[in-house]
Amino acid sequence: MTLLKFVDDQWGPVGSFNWFATHGTSMSRTNSLISGDNKGAAARFMEDWFEQNTAENSYSEEFISDEIPRRVSSIIEDQDNHDELLELASYFKSQPGRPATRISSSARRVRSALRKADMPGFVSAFCQTNCGDVSPNVLGAFCLDTGLPCDFNHSTCGGRNEMCYGRGPGYPDEFESTNIIGERQFKMALDLFNKASEQLQGKVDYRHVYVDFSQLNVTLLKEDGNSEVVKTCPAAMGFAFAAGTTDGPGAFDFTQGDDKGNPFWRLVRNVLKTPDKKQIDCHYPKPILLDTGEMTKPYEWAPSILSLQILRIGQLFILSVPGEFTTMAGRRLRDAVKTQLKISGNKELNGEIHVVIAGLANGYSQYVSTFEEYQVQRYEGASTLFGPHTLSGYIQEFKKLSKSLILDVPVQPGPQPPDLLDKQLSFLTPVMMDTTPDGDSFGDVISDVPKNLSLKRGNDQVTVVFRSACPRNDLLTEGTFALVERLEQKEKTWTPVYDDDDLCLRFKWSRPKRLSFRSQATVEWRIPESASPGVYRITHFGAAKKLFGSVHHFTGSSSAFVVT
Repeated sequence: MTLLKFVDDQWGPVGSFNWFATHGTSMSRTNSLISGDNKGAAARFMEDWFEQNTAENSYSEEFISDEIPRRVSSIIEDQDNHDELLELASYFKSQPGRPATRISSSARRVRSALRKADMPGFVSAFCQTNCGDVSPNVLGAFCLDTGLPCDFNHSTCGGRNEMCYGRGPGYPDEFESTNIIGERQFKMALDLFNKASEQLQGKVDYRHVYVDFSQLNVTLLKEDGNSEVVKTCPAAMGFAFAAGTTDGPGAFDFTQGDDKGNPFWRLVRNVLKTPDKKQIDCHYPKPILLDTGEMTKPYEWAPSILSLQILRIGQLFILSVPGEFTTMAGRRLRDAVKTQLKISGNKELNGEIHVVIAGLANGYSQYVSTFEEYQVQRYEGASTLFGPHTLSGYIQEFKKLSKSLILDVPVQPGPQPPDLLDKQLSFLTPVMMDTTPDGDSFGDVISDVPKNLSLKRGNDQVTVVFRSACPRNDLLTEGTFALVERLEQKEKTWTPVYDDDDLCLRFKWSRPKRLSFRSQATVEWRIPESASPGVYRITHFGAAKKLFGSVHHFTGSSSAFVVT
């Protein structure tokens, strides 16, 4: 992991960016809830740590703690008398749905910027880098039917891929795996943050270029000192691409490590587009399943003109790449750029140089594997779009950018990629309208908490169901759909303690009847060990649409309950 710490002259530390390679696939495709996955969890832990630290300890460079923050609830005085809490909770019945404003949920959000407008909010970004072959499911891949490890070379179970899945450290709970992998990244970032001492000094600059990777001449240096010129190919996907990975296996009889293909799927492929001999030879040993670079209806199936960019902040150089580099592909690119920088800037760059890769940036062109990995044709090699010399093409072009950056020489912008915004197809039907049964309001509680409900931290869950409306009416950006509030006895006010940003709180929207305009929201709170004892309630925010398009916001709250 590489971490960049931002320190303001007036406010002190205001944020950090770090780069670490792992896929955001702790949550598998069986999860239907929107999630920031492990990197989102890590960012939340880091920002909460800083906000809690500044609130309670007034941040100092010497303060080091790697504990997961207890959340805002920890700074509210504990309430321990169980009988008194039950009696107190009984006074707070569910509130019927009522109108709200556009900023109501933003104002009530736990980490609302509206309540902290007098100082800059701390931003912690857990950035992606060369994650192509890195999985967060670190226990390994196992067969769902037998529980035995999958075949190592092909990631199959009995010759088929569908049953082979990776297991995260919290198996079988994907939320726990997300939490653990996020926590590991958070702890490492926090250690680097507290120990950061090397100050970036020097120029701030960049170079950017577009490169056509479908027909790029690449000069390779041979072992005897001579060179040869090879070419990249129009994009194509191999058979092993359809096998997927252990983070998300494919279907049918595709397998990783397939460098032959099979006759049936070739027939299916040929219905869409038959690759010619030149294309087949160019991609060898990849057997082509989809000749995407030569498929243009209704528009291009794959990009060919890619965005390459190098950013400089003093002695830190960030390589922005539009794809997922494997571990070794990323290492070779960083090493090549670092060597080029030292050669071109031998007078200026006489100290330590840091090179990081910003993956999946400015575009997406699948994976980039090494030449050797390409020969094996596992998923990453089969998904390397532009043939076996794709990585060499990237290295060649980034060396050019690095040299022009150090020598302060401009670069030609390159061919412009096509603008396809006007050609995009969407099959998502619009929201027509939202309704409730006669006499009900949006935000009303359908299923409330039981009377005199008392729950324990770390074990129990509470569920409340509300009359709701389609979340697409307003995504409540910077707001929240669900909120856990705790009663602060001294002020007799409800204090927000958990919202959509927290893994322990889940918001599930559904239409019980497919063709109905009525819908409901189910809010589930799995009470964490870190919650403080006290009186709580669940609140829901949303926006409903009338038939002719106007949107009105609403909110509603459950009855109160006790957590001990």
